[in-house]
Amino acid sequence: MLVKTTASDVATENRTCVVLGGRGFLGRSLVARLLRLGGWIVRVADSSSHSLLTDPSLASDSLLSNAVCSGQASFCHVDVRDTSQIIKVTKGADVVFYMEPTDLDIGDFYNCYMIIVQGYGSFHPLSVDFFLSFDILVLVRRLVYNSSADVAFDGSRDILDGDFSFICPGKFKDMLIDLKFHAEGLIRLANNIDGLLTCVLQPSNVFGPCDTQFVPLLVNLAKSGLSKFIIGSGENMSDFTYAENVAHAHICAAETLGSRVVSVAGKAFFITNLEPIMFWEFVSLILGGLGYPRPYIKVPTWMVSCIVSLHQCSNEKLHNHSISPDYMLQLASRTRTFDCSAAQNHLGYSPVISLKDGINSTIQSFSHLANDTFYTKFNEQSKVEKMLGGGIVADILLWRDERRTFACFFVLVLLFCWFFLCGRTFASSLADLLLLVIVTLYGHGILSSKLELGSDSSVMLKPESKCGYAVQEIPSSCFEVTVSDVQKSLRSIAYIWNRGVRRITTLAKGEDWCKFFKVVVSLYLVKYMQSYSLAVPFGIALVYAFTAYFVYDQYEAEIDAFWLLLFCCMVELKNFLWRHLPIASSLQNENVLHQPKVPARVAGSYSGYGRV
Repeated sequence: MLVKTTASDVATENRTCVVLGGRGFLGRSLVARLLRLGGWIVRVADSSSHSLLTDPSLASDSLLSNAVCSGQASFCHVDVRDTSQIIKVTKGADVVFYMEPTDLDIGDFYNCYMIIVQGYGSFHPLSVDFFLSFDILVLVRRLVYNSSADVAFDGSRDILDGDFSFICPGKFKDMLIDLKFHAEGLIRLANNIDGLLTCVLQPSNVFGPCDTQFVPLLVNLAKSGLSKFIIGSGENMSDFTYAENVAHAHICAAETLGSRVVSVAGKAFFITNLEPIMFWEFVSLILGGLGYPRPYIKVPTWMVSCIVSLHQCSNEKLHNHSISPDYMLQLASRTRTFDCSAAQNHLGYSPVISLKDGINSTIQSFSHLANDTFYTKFNEQSKVEKMLGGGIVADILLWRDERRTFACFFVLVLLFCWFFLCGRTFASSLADLLLLVIVTLYGHGILSSKLELGSDSSVMLKPESKCGYAVQEIPSSCFEVTVSDVQKSLRSIAYIWNRGVRRITTLAKGEDWCKFFKVVVSLYLVKYMQSYSLAVPFGIALVYAFTAYFVYDQYEAEIDAFWLLLFCCMVELKNFLWRHLPIASSLQNENVLHQPKVPARVAGSYSGYGRV
């Protein structure tokens, strides 16, 4: 005979629970919350290690260590694919919390399938091994399975306040989500068979301390410079859920199942923080809190999709092995908000940590990944300033002193017009310029040392006047060239000459095809420019010098990000063509045929470092 108990009655009893995957991201939060609430004897089961390894710097691990010493908690290594181990660890437990596995690699489909589908299927009462184990059917009555809101999203359309009135797609580009969808179906079908009550929770975009996927991925993207890009319009909304709120929802579900509420058993519930936020605003808060630049360059979704497709066609592995690029692209460009009212009404769930406090706590927990140099880089020289030497030339071309820059630009424009737009030959223009300089210098020399402006604004020469404008003489040092300057110039000329000789020698040997093509293209450009008047390249160089450096100095991050994106496109396109063009495959086969054979003894010694 079943006796109904209320949540308050259950809370006063000493209950035993099993947290499968208790050393994972969400498992740690759930174990810590159960221990803080009290009244629970927690069995932590995980497949990641054979012994309990705790980090004293983490509050959750310190709490678990103390609980193990006091007997309130215990640890057991378990393989979810082995039904006998599941029976052993769950024997005598009132409720089982099934969290996400901790050691999945999307490159191994068989292992993922066995852990996610077959492992979760071990709890299905219709399975042979499970059915023969009568003890577990009698003792375990409640199973709360942690799924994901991703099973309701296939990326084909936006979801705004989604509930369970729409049909789940059932087809996913991400393998892990597809397997979770099938495992969730097994868990829900197992409900109410031989007294087993099940419940599925689908949290959306979980984040928090000890996160091993989302926040570390953002940090890696920020370090590589790719976090500057916003995919799409940047206005798409998303629901994020703090890890402790997910743990609180699991406890609410377990207590509600203990009350035998019919509207909960066998059902699935969305779990969110009830605070929808723009996806890129959330990313900006995380990256900004860790000291990295916030995303600000918008890139069309189709462009990123092409890069992802080329990357997948090249059959190259991602740096992050647990998150597929298709999933991240869908997550970053689509609106995904869910209706959490069912969990509020039937489970009594409400967030215990606000989104703002959750973000701050997450940033503090990842302080070891913070970018300490971000706040000091503004005091350093920019790339352009370093390239220009950081002296007077840099100040002029970067418009640091506008009066001096404008004066230099005006003088250079006059020289350009004098030599190229006057219609004279270069020699006659140079002779006229030298004549003008000599006349100017001689006229400056015969001027009186004192000048005064009269009332009629005419210039009057008064050598003995004490009140006037002093005409400074030009010192002879202005026309002198020091020995050190001459030596530096000669060293520079010798360096350029020797460098050119080395390049010509390399070309003569025929060893560097890349350098050969660079030289050919450069000479062709010079030939193309000289086919026109010399005024064109000099005019372009003059405008370029006073505009390009300044623009790059002001928009250095945006330009670098654009070139990085263009470089990624070119690399992926090259890999795609190299793997799919017939001539590339024939060249690869020819290289394999001509590759020298390595003795088996030598090859065996390098077997642990890759293919020889």
